[in-house]
Amino acid sequence: MVHAVRALKRLGLEDCFEGIICFETLNPPCPPQGDQEPEIFFDDSVRNIQAGKQIGLHTVLVGKSQRVKGADHALESIHNIREALPELWEEAEKAEDVLYPERVAMETSVTA
Repeated sequence: MVHAVRALKRLGLEDCFEGIICFETLNPPCPPQGDQEPEIFFDDSVRNIQAGKQIGLHTVLVGKSQRVKGADHALESIHNIREALPELWEEAEKAEDVLYPERVAMETSVTA
């Protein structure tokens, strides 16, 4: 949090936010209760990825194509999450197929 405060002050933006929520200020995760979906943590900092792994999160390093210690996945860009981690959408798509069996899927590409 110290880094965030220092960066905002240096940029002259400290008065633009009511508060700062960062990795260091979050409470530790509650113990798992029953059958839960895994929590997935995306970050571009190797240090944060390793800390996330230490507390039991499923981790994705963004901005690198090579995995590092503590990263379950590595993505060069967040724009290819769906292709790189299709399992994130599998359950939702199964549920939609049941709710809307006559829908037709259409893929659209977005350039950013």
